[in-house]
Amino acid sequence: MKANIGNVDRGIRASIGIIALAAYFFGGFESAFSIVLLVVGFAMLSTAAFRWCPPYSLLGINTGAGDKGSNS
Repeated sequence: MKANIGNVDRGIRASIGIIALAAYFFGGFESAFSIVLLVVGFAMLSTAAFRWCPPYSLLGINTGAGDKGSNS
């Protein structure tokens, strides 16, 4: 897997993931919305951690092309 997520994109994804998981655990939602929050939270945190996004690979997108220190 070649990294295709840049530092800014990674930070945004991590923030969204943390917010979604916090809303899931502390929000008290008891519906399909809570499952959506859980899935989105884990997806965002995992793509931020691995610096790789499968849809980006399929579409040829690379937001980390100009980042210094990226693993590309």
